[in-house]
Amino acid sequence: MEDIRPEFKKKSIRSYVVRAGRMTDGQRRAFDDHWPQYGLSLFAGAADWQQIFGRKAPVVLEIGFGMGDSLLDMVAAEQDKDFVGIEVHPPGVGRLINNAGEQGLDNLRVYLADAVDVLHDCIPDASLARVQIYFPDPWHKKKHNKRRIIQPALVEKLRTKLEIGGLLHLATDWQEYAEAMLEVMSAAPGFENTDPEGGYVPRPAFRPVTKFEKRGERLGHGVWDLLLRRSA
Repeated sequence: MEDIRPEFKKKSIRSYVVRAGRMTDGQRRAFDDHWPQYGLSLFAGAADWQQIFGRKAPVVLEIGFGMGDSLLDMVAAEQDKDFVGIEVHPPGVGRLINNAGEQGLDNLRVYLADAVDVLHDCIPDASLARVQIYFPDPWHKKKHNKRRIIQPALVEKLRTKLEIGGLLHLATDWQEYAEAMLEVMSAAPGFENTDPEGGYVPRPAFRPVTKFEKRGERLGHGVWDLLLRRSA
């Protein structure tokens, strides 16, 4: 399929392949109808959030929002904040911006790009109030663990993008990955765990329960949330 975003180019080889997948007619139309409003270009360089959103408000970044349903819920519920989503899956981006457009929401912008590139090229230091990464690919085979997104180098990059006191929120439904996340974050300088005992926290009210999470709960599956604050 021809790239739906003309300026979207792979800057370097990644450990994943960008696959367009099966897009509905509505998702395809969304790029024509709503990308000019919601889309941000990797090649525009450092973002000026106040200029982009037309106001000064806390900025929340979500990496890997999938089909975007929970992010859309947060955008609608927290209209005192501005949200930026990063995703490499075009159908998910199309669904999100289509639904946001139908609801008339203006506190959302989206990158269709690799998160590492966006963090490096576009996100100003100390400009984010919260970063959230929910249910990332666990790469559960041991030989693939190195592909997991929660790694010390990325965590350090995220720290520099958060304002002092800003929050990093991670969630997973894989216990082994949760334990690996906790190990990484416990060793990460400049973060403090909001859990007094240095462990997991109950789901914060701002994180919606996804339909997959509800189904998992019925099957007895657990979910682990980590909430860290930038301290330095």
